[in-house]
Amino acid sequence: MLKITDPRHLKIPLTIFSKIKAYFGLKKSFRRFKELSKKTRERFPVSWDDIFFIANENTSNTVFDVHYVYHPAWAARVLVDIKPKKHIDISSTLHFCSIISAFIPVDFYDYRPAFLNLSNLTSKRGDLTALPFEDGSVESISCMHVIEHIGLGRYGDPLDPDGDLKAIKELKRVTAKGSNLLFVVPMGQPKIMFNAHRIYSYDQIVSYFDDFELKQFALIPNNAATSGIILEATKAQADKQSYGCGCFWFVKK
Repeated sequence: MLKITDPRHLKIPLTIFSKIKAYFGLKKSFRRFKELSKKTRERFPVSWDDIFFIANENTSNTVFDVHYVYHPAWAARVLVDIKPKKHIDISSTLHFCSIISAFIPVDFYDYRPAFLNLSNLTSKRGDLTALPFEDGSVESISCMHVIEHIGLGRYGDPLDPDGDLKAIKELKRVTAKGSNLLFVVPMGQPKIMFNAHRIYSYDQIVSYFDDFELKQFALIPNNAATSGIILEATKAQADKQSYGCGCFWFVKK
């Protein structure tokens, strides 16, 4: 199973030679494992018919998607500081809402609702361009690695070049004064990688939320696999990225 840390890696398939080499390596390992099983207490049947081949995981370090490990970890730590009585999450990774619901009641909304069944967690359908909340009614809300998709049709939503701006307007509308919004998007030189996502500049995001105070900006840089997340990052660092991940903790003025 090939693990992807950057969408661009999808353009690099395994070569035919690599596949053939991997296949014969698997056959050799299987025969050896079967021989070892016969010499020990054979607890399971060992059959070639049950092969479930996983390739490319024999690495010196565990490979992981840096965006989707670091940004929920960052947000969870912010929520520990905030200690909200309840949290609203809009379409972020399911790992985030399902884990934080262990210690904070969470209402999760998604254009394609997820059928989650956990205590302290409700999962409902929601459209980011028309959120089901009164003005200034939400005291703790997150929308992480989501806005960049709105309006590109990837998830069955209508095509709309300004869909992301409409969604941002809704997030700002429902957030109560003095309350917290956790917002995460891809960061670098502005571009649309249709139909996957948009990439934003630091200046774009700060301008979209000019009526909010930026409490913290953290950055998951291009080289996060070795450097990790940068807390209290700068605009200059953000501007150097091609596909970084900007984590914004905003407070509504």
